[in-house]
Amino acid sequence: MIAAVVLAAGLGTRFTGATPKPLVPLTPVALVAADDSVAAVAPQDVIVVRNEEPERGIASSLQCALRALADRAEVDAVVVGLADQPLVGPGAYRRVGAAYAGGARLAFASYGGQRGNPVLVARDHWDEALTLTGDEGARVLFRRHPAVAVPCDGTGSPDDVDTPEDLTRLESQWRSQTASE
Repeated sequence: MIAAVVLAAGLGTRFTGATPKPLVPLTPVALVAADDSVAAVAPQDVIVVRNEEPERGIASSLQCALRALADRAEVDAVVVGLADQPLVGPGAYRRVGAAYAGGARLAFASYGGQRGNPVLVARDHWDEALTLTGDEGARVLFRRHPAVAVPCDGTGSPDDVDTPEDLTRLESQWRSQTASE
């Protein structure tokens, strides 16, 4: 079994405003959260994990997720995405997760040949992931170990929402996509 993890505990310093990015429309449900208002909107069947130290960076959110799932022996790997990439489609998560069945222990989505999210981290890399620090997550593991690139073109957009202007641009893009469907 592979677990899906969305990291949504970032401080959102570039986004500004009082609303956490994961609560802005078009943002997926957060599984790792530092804010009660984010956790409150998660469906009941989602495991909400608190990151009490989001200032420690994305590595701390990844570690919170891994610790929360560590006792679940049925979880062989996690597929991790970021809350500020709301248009990454479910197909990307499925494709990256399927890489595990193909033997991958580390994998990442690629869009137009560029590395992106979500990423796959198999349980045999969790101990090392628990030693990471700062604002880099699985990318550090990809520099240390072989990782499989999983083409995810056509599954959505990997664009980040880091600023209110990014949100406006992405909302327009999303409306255009849904109008043509």
